[in-house]
Amino acid sequence: MNIGIPKERRPFEYRVGMTPAGVQMLTQMGHKLYVERDAGLGAGFSDLEYEAAGARIAYSPHEVFGRADLLLKVARPLIDEIEWMRPGTCIAGLLHMGSARQDKINALLHNHITALAYEHITRQDGTVPIRKPLSEIGGRLAAQIGTRLLQNDEGGKGILVGGVAGVAPAEVVILGAGIVGACAAKSLYAMNAHVTVLDTNLSPLHELYEHAPGITTLISNPMTVARCCAFADLVIGAILVPDSPPPNVVTREILRNMKPRSVVMDLSIDEGGCVETSRPTTHEHPTFVDEGIIHYCVPNIPSVVARTATYAFLNAAWPYIHQIAERGIDKAIHEDEAIKKGVITYKGDLRHESRLASQQVSG
Repeated sequence: MNIGIPKERRPFEYRVGMTPAGVQMLTQMGHKLYVERDAGLGAGFSDLEYEAAGARIAYSPHEVFGRADLLLKVARPLIDEIEWMRPGTCIAGLLHMGSARQDKINALLHNHITALAYEHITRQDGTVPIRKPLSEIGGRLAAQIGTRLLQNDEGGKGILVGGVAGVAPAEVVILGAGIVGACAAKSLYAMNAHVTVLDTNLSPLHELYEHAPGITTLISNPMTVARCCAFADLVIGAILVPDSPPPNVVTREILRNMKPRSVVMDLSIDEGGCVETSRPTTHEHPTFVDEGIIHYCVPNIPSVVARTATYAFLNAAWPYIHQIAERGIDKAIHEDEAIKKGVITYKGDLRHESRLASQQVSG
């Protein structure tokens, strides 16, 4: 099989679709790997490393996209990239097609492209293996970034998250006790913040309480969310609803009752956002102010820790990449239910249409 690893073209996407170690394993299986020049630089992988692993360095994106039977990407392809692909090609990555423009979906269907979204590969027990490590990174980064946003030089109120003797720590409210929310909560609790976590499901709250009894856990409902946000210095939205956009649990009215210059981080923005006033931002301009509240709404925040994130998601994705490379995409889809659940488009057909229900014009 010809496998292409293109350079990511979206701004601030530093990750890459395969490591040199993965390239070496695939070439030893007899596959041909085409890596676009400088594709791995953001994650700290040089062209020399890829060549030593057995890859051919391509100096044109057209060569990578044109030769590949299987494209290993990270971010959703741009419209130009879809047009560079041969009909019948398979593309795998963190595609987040629910936020794609309709013209991109139409182009994938028209060109009979099979699009496999890593984030939707789902095991029989309901776990989402490739999303998990990225969620862990996102939660820990939220704590790291959130503490900085509370500083005066970032527009915040000038609060040290853990406080000092005689001075109270920051009040942090986390909406959602899943992997992202739990990792953010544990990290902020370790910094001595006062952390409150809300969820509609008692089970993850119980697990969090068992791990860190000092974290306040509450069942989420509109009244409790409003009350908690009113005293918060930092609110982190980490809500994920499988196959559906998250609800707007933080309304404009709730924001109006929050303390001025507090911070709201909407980590659900990849799937549409859980804060009424949210809109996607970038790493270059990560924040905006609405209703006197600082909003941080950067999608795919793990991209700025590219080396860690590339290793993490590819460790989880490798078994599925291996199956596709060895069996071919058709056989892999039919024999592995987990892979089948990640397929968004297949040879001109739209699969799992519910995952596109949150369509927004983003790119």
